[in-house]
Amino acid sequence: MPLPPADRNHPPRPWADVSLLGHFALRLPHGHVYLAPTTQKVLVLLAIHAQGLARSSAAALLWPHLPDRRSAASLRSALWRLSRAGGSCQVVVSDSEHLRLDRNVRVDLHTAHDIVRDLTTDRCAVQPPAVPGHLRQDLLPDWSESWLFVAREHFRQTRLHALEACSKRLRASGHMDAAMEFAMAALEADPLRESAHRCVSEIHLAEGNIADALRFYGTYRRQLRDELGLVPTSGYRNLLAPFLRRPLDTARGPGRGA
Repeated sequence: MPLPPADRNHPPRPWADVSLLGHFALRLPHGHVYLAPTTQKVLVLLAIHAQGLARSSAAALLWPHLPDRRSAASLRSALWRLSRAGGSCQVVVSDSEHLRLDRNVRVDLHTAHDIVRDLTTDRCAVQPPAVPGHLRQDLLPDWSESWLFVAREHFRQTRLHALEACSKRLRASGHMDAAMEFAMAALEADPLRESAHRCVSEIHLAEGNIADALRFYGTYRRQLRDELGLVPTSGYRNLLAPFLRRPLDTARGPGRGA
């Protein structure tokens, strides 16, 4: 029988914190705990699958090149080491078939998704927030596990869209400083993301800073050409074309002048 899912609506007071944004860390009431790399992977896998996993699925993802019996044994060994590291704090709940994190474990990735949901409402325009620290870092960017790729890219796109959407709401409500902070946070995460560049240009235009908007566009155009051999889309060009006496990049190929 599957383990009951953790109650996200009424979570009890956490006794363990798992960090996945930027780098891995496990903190228990007595302080940070070191885990061997294999044990870290078990904890991360369960953290990105908040509803839990079948033991067989977890073992196959973590040790795809091992026979089923050996991967199951490796999983049991990692879980034993994790229970020893946790001491009196239960980090993982398991039975003969399923695994999940204990509901007393708080994961910064889950908190970040909750923040994203808040930012995509109109509340961010009514009371301008600061850019949350949870949305400034990727999910374990230095890890290369294939089972982590989809979760990392999903979180990356989710947070970038949230930052841009909140920037647009703040601009529309007249909170230009806050709008710029959110737009620049999206650019820091992805310096070549055109939609983030457009957010910045639109803020400059809304403030009447046409020269700043044109300079910013010009810098992006050169960067995109030099790094990818591309030009900005027609939508971005047309945003700024009315402010120039000559057309912007109409059909210019890469490498032919600034």
